[in-house]
Amino acid sequence: MFNLVSLASIDVGEYIQKNLIPNWVSFVCQLGALVVMILVIFFVAYKPVRKMLKKRSDYIEDNIRQAEEAKAEALKNASQSEEAIIASKKEAANIIAQAKETADNNSRAMIEETRNEINKMKSLAEEDIARSKEEAKEEIRQEMVSVALAASEEVLKREVNEKDNARIVENFIKDMDK
Repeated sequence: MFNLVSLASIDVGEYIQKNLIPNWVSFVCQLGALVVMILVIFFVAYKPVRKMLKKRSDYIEDNIRQAEEAKAEALKNASQSEEAIIASKKEAANIIAQAKETADNNSRAMIEETRNEINKMKSLAEEDIARSKEEAKEEIRQEMVSVALAASEEVLKREVNEKDNARIVENFIKDMDK
């Protein structure tokens, strides 16, 4: 413990000067050392670290900007692809519709051509039938004329001349047509 006597014997002024006010030389040296240390740290550590942080910040910002550009390009490409798909679907639908229309038109044309051919064949057949009827009638007339001539020769026992023959045949044919 402290002795009060020893405390009293110490001069207060000297005690304050010794303990509270620092030594000026020591203080200036320490202050100079602090300034030198701050400058060394500033130039050796702070500037390079700041430069490195700036590079890293620029690198990150550049990557973010590139990513945003890539995203915008991807969205643009996606929308263009979607538009191309829609256009392709429309074109496919148009092609299918045109193909159906062409097929329908070809079908109608073929049906119409077949009908025309059938009608032509029918009219040719009717003409052929009519011609065959006329030929058959003409053959029957010729046969009837021959029979009539033979019958008239038998009946008359003489030969009939052309004029008489024509008149008889005409009368006979008129009677047959009725």
